[in-house]
Amino acid sequence: MAFVVIREAKEGDCGNILRLIRELAEYEKLSDQVKISEEALRADGFGETPFYHCLVAEILSAPGEPQGPCVVGYGLYYFSYSTWNGRNIYLEDIYVKPEYRGQGIGSKIIKKVAEVALDKGCSQLRLAVLDWNKRAMDLYKALGAQDLTEAEGWHCFRFEGEAMRELAGK
Repeated sequence: MAFVVIREAKEGDCGNILRLIRELAEYEKLSDQVKISEEALRADGFGETPFYHCLVAEILSAPGEPQGPCVVGYGLYYFSYSTWNGRNIYLEDIYVKPEYRGQGIGSKIIKKVAEVALDKGCSQLRLAVLDWNKRAMDLYKALGAQDLTEAEGWHCFRFEGEAMRELAGK
């Protein structure tokens, strides 16, 4: 019988992380938006000053089973700052391969990110979810998250590409 371990990603995991990022984008019906490369993941996550941190969910085979370790999920996060509350952690992505869902792996990843947040003195763990992903919203609420769209009316915005260049005057 196999069991799951949640561990910090290593540089050698970048290929698996990229594969899972692409699967997540496909699940979210946003495949065309993935522009990141394995090389960029390596440089941005494992350089001198990482832009992100990542946990992977790895299935370990029981002794005697032919299959070796297999990465089946990930949680990619980074630190941010709230002018009202100080240190925060933002969970950019949480993903578990469909055939491994319903086994508590996603909850284990989120709980590990919460542990990291508390160890680093963060007061909040933030994340976003698409409005149609009820299963994920139900999980987050069951784990104690508050829906800020419902509770406080927050909407997320972003600047990118030409709009960002125009804004910066470049």
